[in-house]
Amino acid sequence: MAVHGGGYLPAYSGRIDHAWGARQDSHGDLLLQPTTYLRQVYLDTVVFSYHQLAYLLALFGPDRILMGTDYPYDMAEYNPIGHIAGVDGMEHGGVGPVEPDQRVG
Repeated sequence: MAVHGGGYLPAYSGRIDHAWGARQDSHGDLLLQPTTYLRQVYLDTVVFSYHQLAYLLALFGPDRILMGTDYPYDMAEYNPIGHIAGVDGMEHGGVGPVEPDQRVG
């Protein structure tokens, strides 16, 4: 689980993949591009902007994004469900027909 939408890693994913491919010393022990492994991690929705949440959903898929709130801290998302619903295509989770285990609320 990488909180706060995975921090800088999703935005940096193109660069780390490029470095991995361009420089042998950037491989470390990774057999595959770093983003391959990053796509195995769950991220949360605590990013506070619709465009960043839409980017995470497009890059990693809705099955890797969990709702977060930052509660009980003072920077908590005031309306976490509204934040998710505010992303274009998310009126039904953005994943096609709504299954009972996908419903929010």
